[in-house]
Amino acid sequence: MALAICRRFPGSFCGTPPRPALIKHHINKKLPGQTCEDCVLTGRMIRTDARMAATLKLLKPLGYQAFCNPFAYSATQSVTYWNVGSCTWQTEQDPPEHSSLCHPAKKVENINSTSSSQRLLTTSSALPGSESSRAPASQASTLKSGSPRAAGVVEEDIEIFDSFEDPRGFLQLRPEYQLHSYNRSETCQPLSVSEGELILHKVTVYQGNLQPQVIAEYFCKLSSLPAEQHHVVLSSTSFALLCQLSVKNIQLFDVPDLINILKAFVNLGIPPSHSMLGVYETRFCNKVWEMSVDQLLLVADLWRYLGRRVPRFLKIFFSYLNLHWKDLSLSQLIHLIYIIGESRQVPQDLMQKLESLVLKYIDLINLEEIGTICLGFFKSSSSLSEYVMRKIGDLACADMQHLSNYALVNILKMFRFTHVDHVNFMKHFGQIAPQRIPFLGVQGVMHLTLACSALRVLDEGLMNAVAASLPTRVAYCRSKDIAKILWSFGTLNYKPPNTEEFYSALINEIHRKMPEFKRYPEHLLTCLLGLAFSEYFPFELINFALSPEFVKLAQARSKFELTKELYTLDGIVGTECLDYRGNRLSAHLQQEGSEMLWNLARKDMCSKPEFLEALFLLETMLGGSQYIKHHMILPHTRSSDLEVQLDVNMKPLPFNIEAIPVEEEATLKLKHVGISLTDDLMNQLLQGKSRKHTQGETESETEPQARELEKIAIHLGSSPCSVADRLGADRLACMQAPQVKLAIQLTNKNQYCYASRDLLGLHNMKRRQLNQLGYRVVELFHWEWLPLLKRTRLEKLMFLHEKVFTSTL
Repeated sequence: MALAICRRFPGSFCGTPPRPALIKHHINKKLPGQTCEDCVLTGRMIRTDARMAATLKLLKPLGYQAFCNPFAYSATQSVTYWNVGSCTWQTEQDPPEHSSLCHPAKKVENINSTSSSQRLLTTSSALPGSESSRAPASQASTLKSGSPRAAGVVEEDIEIFDSFEDPRGFLQLRPEYQLHSYNRSETCQPLSVSEGELILHKVTVYQGNLQPQVIAEYFCKLSSLPAEQHHVVLSSTSFALLCQLSVKNIQLFDVPDLINILKAFVNLGIPPSHSMLGVYETRFCNKVWEMSVDQLLLVADLWRYLGRRVPRFLKIFFSYLNLHWKDLSLSQLIHLIYIIGESRQVPQDLMQKLESLVLKYIDLINLEEIGTICLGFFKSSSSLSEYVMRKIGDLACADMQHLSNYALVNILKMFRFTHVDHVNFMKHFGQIAPQRIPFLGVQGVMHLTLACSALRVLDEGLMNAVAASLPTRVAYCRSKDIAKILWSFGTLNYKPPNTEEFYSALINEIHRKMPEFKRYPEHLLTCLLGLAFSEYFPFELINFALSPEFVKLAQARSKFELTKELYTLDGIVGTECLDYRGNRLSAHLQQEGSEMLWNLARKDMCSKPEFLEALFLLETMLGGSQYIKHHMILPHTRSSDLEVQLDVNMKPLPFNIEAIPVEEEATLKLKHVGISLTDDLMNQLLQGKSRKHTQGETESETEPQARELEKIAIHLGSSPCSVADRLGADRLACMQAPQVKLAIQLTNKNQYCYASRDLLGLHNMKRRQLNQLGYRVVELFHWEWLPLLKRTRLEKLMFLHEKVFTSTL
């Protein structure tokens, strides 16, 4: 007979464990009202759990796995339930939104409901599909970061991550969490099959005489039946009748009864779409102001465990907390932040209050709990102040070698979100991260890599470890993982030693996962842009991404506005891939993307005083605004340029007709167009030929020329002014073709890797493409220009003169 120990142990990110040594950071911290014995007990409990996880691995025979996932059945089977609104029976198959295991349990065959409760419950062996992938995660929980694979952890174990269970590991760190969180192991007295049959029979017989307390007791007892019988209970008519009676008497239940019934729903695996749950949410909404904080947290935790979103309940709960937030204990605070993160909804004024409590308790918080805090704030899109983030970074640095991978990833997510540069934290991170990469699941690897790119931190040791590890594990990558990893390497402009192997493996995986990329089109565009930064251009994928079908799919299916991404990819192809003959964006989308990016770039640059001063001084030095043009030479690169053109004598050319002041426009036009418009000259101009003609016509000839221009305008369907503009511009271009075209770049620190002078991928690509188009790039480096802003006007002009004219030599 196979022995399977069914118990939940603290999980960790992608199969990595909470480190027992972490407890030393927590044991010696006492809370008000907590004894030293309580603290020591907590540490002992966690160490015992770690040992028990190892015991589970030894005791579990081959071919069997412990069933620990409460949703393995409810995620796959059809459940018959009673529709309260219409008083009809319905069947619905709706997997819980939180059931996202890497290796979901196999489907369980539906068992039709029976008409007699006497034949309802039958003893049976484990049903097909009762295996769960949580068992390998329990095995992997004995793995310590940096330990060899010889310890018995295989690659599949590392990749297992339960996005529902693993974030709840912090609930094992303090006994106080038991007061306001759901613990699956705490159920009513175990119930035999025969006792369950009797209860269901009583429901049928005494349905009109059951008291509310008895109904609550029946729910609790039925939830204590063996797990393999739960699906049979849910599909029975007697249980549906019990649900109907509970809804009918819901006004008579007190708060403890309501909570016990909700616990029973969790134990039984009631599907989150069950219509009865809406009635219970409404009842809990009415009871919020009568409940304690512990009760409210427990109810919120139960709703989370059920997988049902309860926005009405949480809204009232948060209103309650706005008045009682100062009374929250440490465990209540951390549990609340977890619930807020999982629900993704919270008033920002409440988060500011909770941040002050985090700061109050900061010296008492365990490192794993810090990871929970960071994840909760991150998921709810709530920022933490720079001061709090630096405190968190300091605590993590003090004992980072004992920080679990899961907590480390969560802290990095928050640093990524807040863009706080904690130098010491990143230094310590760079020391421990490379050796953890081989034992970290690809989702964790993606988050570490993405955090580095967002913070502009190039750690070659980490990037090399990622590049070496991924080719053999690329099959475990989701489309999102591939996209973010390629984007990170491209953004940091880094090519690892195994560049060809690394990029070939990821590009091949894009092809294999194309159905998934079609569901998430933004990920394919992210992949291709990251590859382009690194000078990889897979034509087949680009041709598909720019096809009308995919463009339509991207605009219809994605929750993001992808016009800018499509335009950027199209512009890159048009500039760098001269032999590309595949699909391109339509002219309409190109125009839309260009206008969108120009508006953003112009607004950004014109809000920077350092840019405005550089533009003004360059105009002064060169002789006027007609000698310099602020525009986007390469619109798809998302940043603007200052263009200057020089003739063969290295003198600036007045090429920017649009920027000429109104009062000077007529004079300049007469200067350039002030010649006799003979038939011979018109033929030469229309044929694009240029010949030297004398200038210096008198003002008396102006009116005949204007009449002649008007005739030409009528003939060509244009205004006289537009014809003059065209003729003037053509004459300038014909007479003085530029010898040198300068693209002046005013840089800022965000265009470079952190604390270096290495350009990031997008900006490096822009320089590369400007050179390909024949431009000479002139860099006004921020470390040179910004200090000059405090110097004299003469010094700034001398600096700009040297930059512009020395660059041509």
